Amino acid sequence: MPGVIAAGGPETAAAGAAMLEKGGNAVDAVVAAAFASFIAEIGVVHLGGSGVAHLFNPKSGASLVYDFFSNMPGLGRTKAGPLDFAEVMIDFDATTQSFYLGRASAAVPGNIAGLCQMASDYGRLPLPSLLEPALKLAREGVILTPFQAETCQLLEPLYTHTAGMREIFLKNGRMIQPGERLRVPHLTDTLTALTEEGEALARNGRLAQAILADQGANGGLLTTADLENYQVRKVQSIRLPYHDYEILLPPPSSTGGVLTAFSLKLLAQFNVGQYQHGSANHLRLLYEIMAATSRARPYWRQWHDDLPTADAIAQFLSESFVAAYAQQIQDSLNRQNASTAIPEPPGPGHTSHISVIDGDGLAVSLTNTAGESAGYVVPGTGFIPNNMLGEADLHPNGFHIRPAGQRIPTMMTPTIVLRNGQTRLVVGSGGSIRIRSAILQALSNLLDFGMTLDDAVNTARVHVEDGVLQCEAGYDAPAVAELEAMGYPVNRWQKRSIYFGGAHSVSRTENGRLVAAGDNRRGGATAAACKRI
Repeated sequence: MPGVIAAGGPETAAAGAAMLEKGGNAVDAVVAAAFASFIAEIGVVHLGGSGVAHLFNPKSGASLVYDFFSNMPGLGRTKAGPLDFAEVMIDFDATTQSFYLGRASAAVPGNIAGLCQMASDYGRLPLPSLLEPALKLAREGVILTPFQAETCQLLEPLYTHTAGMREIFLKNGRMIQPGERLRVPHLTDTLTALTEEGEALARNGRLAQAILADQGANGGLLTTADLENYQVRKVQSIRLPYHDYEILLPPPSSTGGVLTAFSLKLLAQFNVGQYQHGSANHLRLLYEIMAATSRARPYWRQWHDDLPTADAIAQFLSESFVAAYAQQIQDSLNRQNASTAIPEPPGPGHTSHISVIDGDGLAVSLTNTAGESAGYVVPGTGFIPNNMLGEADLHPNGFHIRPAGQRIPTMMTPTIVLRNGQTRLVVGSGGSIRIRSAILQALSNLLDFGMTLDDAVNTARVHVEDGVLQCEAGYDAPAVAELEAMGYPVNRWQKRSIYFGGAHSVSRTENGRLVAAGDNRRGGATAAACKRI
C-alpha cells in the first residue's frame, strides 16, 4: 500500500515502510516501526517503556486514542524491605539534573500490551510479520547513528550502572561510538517468544515471570497483579476547531494534549498569519501564549484532581476561561511588556515519535518513552525497563506516593489535523514540556504560514522556560534584539538542540500528495512505500 512514515531513525522508518510494501496499513507500519525503534533508537526508547497512540480513519470519520502509558506498581504487594532506588546526576552542559534508577524506579510497562492490542484491533498483518524488522536488528545488531550514540554518551551514568547495561553500551572500556555495532544479548529470544505468545508474554508468560523474579529479589515494586491487571485504555480524542481545520488531541493521561488544546484556542484568537514569521511581533505572541498556558496549568491540575475527566476538560477549555487569558495576552501586547510565566516541572525528555499516513488516508501518531531507563537489564531477556518512578517532575509530591494502579500523567501529545474530514497532518514530538511548544509551532508554521512540511518542522523554534524565551539557533537576530528591548527576557542558543523537541511529521497536501519530514534535531528520517516522497 502507498504511504509515508517519519520517525526518529532510518531503520525505524524503513521497518514501517516495509509493512506498507507488504500490504499492511498505517497501524501495521507504526507497530513494526515502534518495535524496531527499541533497538535502532536505543538511546531514547526501550521495549520496557510506554506510549500513547492516536488513530484516525477518514472512511468512517472515527478517531481513537490508545493510552498505554505506565501505571504505578505495587498492587497486592506485601513484601517490605529496602528499595533499589539510586540517584544519578546527568550533565546537560548548561545544567545538571538528577534522576533515579534501579528496580524501584520501574513503573508498569505498557509498550507490548499497547502495540499488540493496536495490531490486533486494526492491523492487517500477523504479529510475526510486524516483528520481522526488529528481529533482524536484534540478531544482527544495529550500527549506531551519531544522534543515538550522543544520547547514550549523555546518559552514561545510567547506561553503565550495572554489568548488564555495560555489556550493551561499553566497547573496549568506553561508551559505544557512532558507527559501531550495538547488540542486546538475549533480546532475539524475547522477540521470538513474543511472535509465539503475543502480549501474554509480558502479562503472565516467560518475560513476565523473569521481570517479577528480578523485582522480588532486588528491591522492586512490580507485582503479579500489576502485570495481569494492566489495561490499554481506548479513549476518545479531544476534537478542536482551528480556522478551517479540526485538530485531534489526546485526553488524559496526556496532560500535554489538554494544555496544547488550550494554547491552540488562544492562538486562534489572534491573526498570527499577519506577522512576518520570526519577527518580534510573532515571537512576542508566541511568548505570551506559552506564558499564559503555564499560568493556566495549575487550574487544570486542580480540576483534574477534583472533577471527572470530561468535566475538567470542558471547564479548562471553556470559552469563558480561555477568553480571560486571551484578554491578558492582548493587554500585554498593548503594553509591549512581558507577562508572567510560571515555572513548570519538565517531564521525561528521552522520547521518540512516529507518524504514518497510508494510501487510504488512515493516520497514526505514536509517541513513546522509557524515561531514561532504569539502568539495568532483566537477566536473560534483553528487556530494559523504564524509570518512570524516578522522574521527580512526574511525582511532584514525592516518590512512590501515588496509589498502586493509578495511571501516571504524561506530556506526550500525538496529534492529527484534519481538513474537510481528510487527514492533513500527523505530528507529535519528544521533549518533555517542550512537546507542546514544538507541536504548536509546527502546526502554525504549516497551517498559518503555509510553509512546506520540511520547513514547518525544521525552522528554528522558541520555548518559554521560567519566564525566559529560549531562542534556537537560526532565529532572526534583529527581531530577538527588538523583543529584548521591549523587556522580554531571552536566551540565544548558538546551535540546534534536541531541547526543542523532535516533531517527525507526515502530511497529505491539498492536492492529495503524501509527504514526510524528519526533525533533524533528533535524527529524523523518512521512508515511502510504492512511490517517492
